[in-house]
Amino acid sequence: MSQLRITVWNEGVHESTQDPAGMDEYYPGGIHGALASGIGEQIPGATVRTALLDDPEHGLPEEVLADTDVLLWWGHKAHGQVADAVVDRVHQHVLGGMGLLVLHSGHFSKVFTRLLGTTCSLSWRNAAEREVVWTVAPTHPIAAGVPNPVVIPEQETYGEFFDIPVPDELVFISSFSGGEVFRSGVTFHRGQGRIFYFSPGDERYPVYNQPEIKRIIANGIHWAARPGLERTAPAVSNPTRDWYL
Repeated sequence: MSQLRITVWNEGVHESTQDPAGMDEYYPGGIHGALASGIGEQIPGATVRTALLDDPEHGLPEEVLADTDVLLWWGHKAHGQVADAVVDRVHQHVLGGMGLLVLHSGHFSKVFTRLLGTTCSLSWRNAAEREVVWTVAPTHPIAAGVPNPVVIPEQETYGEFFDIPVPDELVFISSFSGGEVFRSGVTFHRGQGRIFYFSPGDERYPVYNQPEIKRIIANGIHWAARPGLERTAPAVSNPTRDWYL
């Protein structure tokens, strides 16, 4: 496979407001920095850039997206601040074949809800409970080399009902010590693009520092990437129909 080009997008609000306190101890380079570092460990040779909400065009101008095989998206507090023009641009690149990994509270992002066509709402509470991530599709490439289960000592609790379309593939489900279950790793195809949603990774807990989580994200990148694909969104055609006469 050719060298992968990966862009990690993070709204960066928690980092700039230092909320929660202590986040800079386990994510000193921000969530985007932790994700980029983990990708570098797991995918040597990959080109990894980061982009933030406050960057011009949110760090996602046309030339960056055209040079991105897979885009990772982490957002929480500022979904509404993402410009529609940028959402349109990302949407078209996904339809054309750019991979998209949507992480944790990115389920409410404009681009994810647009691509899926539902509210993407879910049940949640933050009680620092244990999450156990179970592999339910062990032969899927995203599950390759991943221990079953993966135990996250403390994490925000997500629960059903998760208002998404029926996934193309259900790779992981999570159970929580409070009793909830959640479809925590799901895939979709939109146009020529591949989408992987993976829920573990709250700003209050150092989940992205866990080796197993780094492996899952790297596997998701490999699965979603389509390097060398001509980036063209599927078009509706109106061919002549005289062939059947």
